[in-house]
Amino acid sequence: MDQSNNVTVFILLGLSKNKNIEILCFVLFLFCYIAIWVGNLLIMISIMCSRLIEQPMYFFLNYLSLSDLCYTSTVTPELMTDLLAERQTISYGNCMTQLFTTHLFGGVEIFVLTGMAYDRYVAICKPLHYTIIMSSQRCNSIITACCTGAFIHSASQFLLTIFLTFCGPNEIDHYFCDVYPLLKLACTDTYRIGLLVVVNSGLIALVTFVILMVSYFLIFYTIRAYPAESRTKALSTCSSHITVVVLFFVPVLFIYIRPATTFPEDKMFALFYTIIAPMFNPLIYTLRNMEMKNAMRKMWCHHLFLEGK
Repeated sequence: MDQSNNVTVFILLGLSKNKNIEILCFVLFLFCYIAIWVGNLLIMISIMCSRLIEQPMYFFLNYLSLSDLCYTSTVTPELMTDLLAERQTISYGNCMTQLFTTHLFGGVEIFVLTGMAYDRYVAICKPLHYTIIMSSQRCNSIITACCTGAFIHSASQFLLTIFLTFCGPNEIDHYFCDVYPLLKLACTDTYRIGLLVVVNSGLIALVTFVILMVSYFLIFYTIRAYPAESRTKALSTCSSHITVVVLFFVPVLFIYIRPATTFPEDKMFALFYTIIAPMFNPLIYTLRNMEMKNAMRKMWCHHLFLEGK
């Protein structure tokens, strides 16, 4: 591990070498970051200040919004700072910290999405037992399992990387510290470590995605016999979740399911799950959800009424 200190600073090559494009990206990502905070905080406040927090679906949505905020905050502020800097650098320690936190909160997001799919499966396929199965104790246990699983995943990625030897090139062809770009710079043979990363990140993402798709196949199979009105309501609820899953999982699978190689397109795909998906999540869950819109309307109308007194 002492040898790894031969490189104490990494240079992030970022998204572009054109200064005008970097300034344009800064303005765009600043807007996105503000939208992420406003949208997700609005969802969290509306849920926690209403009775929606008692419903498992919104209980999980609250944690999804929180993980979105934490996840995007591990990458976006550093990215925006680098876009305006002459030299985009990150210390070895901060790089390892960023790698750990991005995989931690990204893991939480993946597992919370799985918990939400399980909730929808129980609600639609086992409605008579829903309140018993999805008790508050069960919901808390699922969140605890999500955080534990994410920590184990993130710690594994961190341990696979922290003992790598960096003794030469220090330019990371990315806008944040991730495993594959770091493996490319290591001075040691990284073939086995690359396979372990695929098993850790790629396989987890693939298995989770398959589980999600199977759960929704079962849901669609079940609701085919529902009356038209009930079927439409069930589809409306599930379609929001499926949209979020596709936005997040497709780019993740593109990057992590293959062997330890990097492509120029990786940075564009990474933008989807680090910035774009967290920004669209609040819109997807509020615009297509009447209960969420009603909760927001009641909360803000009540707030304005109190201010007017």
